[in-house]
Amino acid sequence: MTKMKHTMTKRESREARAGWLFISPWLIGFLCLTGGPLLFSLYASFTNYNMTSRMDFIGLSNYIKMFTKDPVFWKSLGNTLYYVALAVPSSCICAIFLATLLNQKVKGTPLFRMLFYLPTVLSGVAVYQLWMQLLAPQSGLINSVLRLVGIEGPSWLSDPAWTKPSLVMMRVWALGTSMLLYLSSMNSVSRDLYEAADIDGASFLQKFRKITLPQISPIIFFDIITNMTGAFQVFQEALVMSKNGKGDPAGSLLFYNLHIYQEAFTHYDMGYASAMAWFLLLIVMSITVVNLIASKYWVHTEEGET
Repeated sequence: MTKMKHTMTKRESREARAGWLFISPWLIGFLCLTGGPLLFSLYASFTNYNMTSRMDFIGLSNYIKMFTKDPVFWKSLGNTLYYVALAVPSSCICAIFLATLLNQKVKGTPLFRMLFYLPTVLSGVAVYQLWMQLLAPQSGLINSVLRLVGIEGPSWLSDPAWTKPSLVMMRVWALGTSMLLYLSSMNSVSRDLYEAADIDGASFLQKFRKITLPQISPIIFFDIITNMTGAFQVFQEALVMSKNGKGDPAGSLLFYNLHIYQEAFTHYDMGYASAMAWFLLLIVMSITVVNLIASKYWVHTEEGET
């Protein structure tokens, strides 16, 4: 009995060593490329690090500067919060609406599913350049179509009041991934529930509100969290589509991440940029925790409980 126990221990030890060996590439990559830089940036946020001189510890000076001496900080934070508040609900609602339409058993639905998903495979500067052409005030396709129906379109990327809605519209255009998540979730809803509702004489809207939305609420919650995290990281669009890449006109596209980029790679104030990055992490984590706490009141489990 003792010999068997000793043999099992040796086997478990070999399995443990093999397991560490297999995960070692990821572990080394995480420590060198993610964990290490993360801890370095945390320390740098308490220093005057500027890549050209010695790192001197200055305590909370960067954080004090952020709240009391940098007016651009509040503007960039306000722009980002405005964008998040507009982009996240718009994306979620449009994705649910589109998935509901594509969940109907009509001819040609697979083709439309493919067409609506295609924008998600496009990315990068080419997409932003395409949208800049579409949103051009005089020659852009969008304003040209609006003129056909007697509407004079705005100067999308030149008018501070329309710059952020323009980016939201571009984000909604590429909601194919969220649409597929909702579509898959809707297809997994038990048909018995809809048949029972049909027997009771429920309308389409009643079935959607009482059956579909509760059943797909975990996916809605997941989509809100991931969409919110992505919206807080808006950066490339503002860098490419704003004037001179500085968030103009009138600083309307000066988002938080663009401000971090300017502090780090234009002013070379890495310590201050690191402090701003960690504050953004705290904001996202706090909002996520609030959503997690609130989810127990509206997210339904498979057993039908909240």
